[in-house]
Amino acid sequence: MAAMDHATDRIDADACYRALCSHDARFDGRFFTAVTSTGIYCRPVCRVRTPRRENCRFFEHAAQAERAGFRPCLRCRPELAPLERHWSTEDASTILVQQATRWLDDPQHWLDADRSMGERLAARLGVSDRHLRRVFEEHLGVSPLQYLLTRKLLTAKQLLADTDLPVTQVAGASGFASVRRFNAAFLEHYRLNPTALRRDSVGKRRGSDSGQGTTVRLGYRPPYDVAATLAFFRQRLIEGVAFVDDTPRLGQTLRMDIAGRSHRGWMVAEFDETRSQLVLRVSDALREVLPQVIHRLRAALDLDADPASINAVLHGAFPAGDGLRVPGALDGFELAVRAVLGQQITVAAARTLAQRLVNRFGEPIETPHAALSRLFPAPEVLAQAGGDALGELGIVRQRQAAILALARGVAEQGLVLNGSADVPATLTALKALPGIGDWTAQYIAMRALRWPDAFPAGDVALHKALGVQDHKHPAREAETLSLAWKPWRSYAVVRAWSAGHVVPHTGAST
Repeated sequence: MAAMDHATDRIDADACYRALCSHDARFDGRFFTAVTSTGIYCRPVCRVRTPRRENCRFFEHAAQAERAGFRPCLRCRPELAPLERHWSTEDASTILVQQATRWLDDPQHWLDADRSMGERLAARLGVSDRHLRRVFEEHLGVSPLQYLLTRKLLTAKQLLADTDLPVTQVAGASGFASVRRFNAAFLEHYRLNPTALRRDSVGKRRGSDSGQGTTVRLGYRPPYDVAATLAFFRQRLIEGVAFVDDTPRLGQTLRMDIAGRSHRGWMVAEFDETRSQLVLRVSDALREVLPQVIHRLRAALDLDADPASINAVLHGAFPAGDGLRVPGALDGFELAVRAVLGQQITVAAARTLAQRLVNRFGEPIETPHAALSRLFPAPEVLAQAGGDALGELGIVRQRQAAILALARGVAEQGLVLNGSADVPATLTALKALPGIGDWTAQYIAMRALRWPDAFPAGDVALHKALGVQDHKHPAREAETLSLAWKPWRSYAVVRAWSAGHVVPHTGAST
């Protein structure tokens, strides 16, 4: 409990209470309020009657509140809150916690999770299980397994409240090996069995509607420049694979290869800016892997970003970009292939090549949306494609080799291209492939690996935005300027690229 007290001591309780009284969505997920008189913990945006100050305890993470014996509110639903991300590039223990929580947050790692999970995670990170537990206790006040259990239970809670999936499927989708274990964990932590929680959940459950998919809501912290994000995706969309409209929403076909099974379907996400939420509808074919779809979409749209922390570093240089996010990708392999196609050509030309690739190798899929009819080619398909076939599409020889190497790396060698990847190791692996240099690797790290400190120093458009294009060594000059923006250089790049958000030239030598 001493570790828990140390973790909660970092919170300014009076500031948290003021934020709670304001119901400000900018603080959503940055802390949770536990009410001693009810035994429940809530998000800062909860609209129930504000509790008395003396009845409130504040926690940085839901896992801390649950370890202290509080259960989640059925009204504000803590599972909808954006995740808290603390970033550091200097403190070793903080970096270790960052890497571990990002891995534990990914539902694909929940399957078959057991008591050896901590040992396997520690081995992956190159530390002892004891050291990992000590660092978790010091920084979060909970063990890795307690953190993971909270993530799984909150995911199950969302599925129970928002879908009509049978409890047995909810248990499996949330990473529990058996319904018995699921029921026991639910009863122990929430003092309700799953069916009772589903019955008592506030609001009307949407569930599945005549083959039109399952609907869930996801929270994010404002400000969020929705128009800029959708414009970014609209400029790069491949017909048949994705669409963007003015609702505002975007849709995409999706292939999920998980635990030896392939799931194919579609998703449509619509922004509800008044509530700082995203309304996600997922096809019935993807219901079994809904947590994984949610996780991918949160990363693709950067829903867990903390604008306050980012803007504290970047606002002075980029005052017009406070709401910009780093657009990610639902499929890291697709993003990597498209990064290769985009080498040294315009966005429009790269989009044309990607369209030809999909038309030739993409798999047809039936959906209720006319704009969604094909899947991006699977790694296994492109790994078998010959250079001549790619050359017929107008792809030059160097990029043919890079695409084939990427496809084989993902399909045969287990190259991971998502937010749970080891960033330094993956960058090294990417740059060892033919035709992939630092620019491409950094671009993939920024958008597919979700690394907030990626910086493609050799990018020509970036040089122009930073005003260093006429220097003898513009990449070196850009790198020097970027040191002031750590650990948020990916966001600095997006702001520099965006029209109207060009950083003023300040102090670079001429």
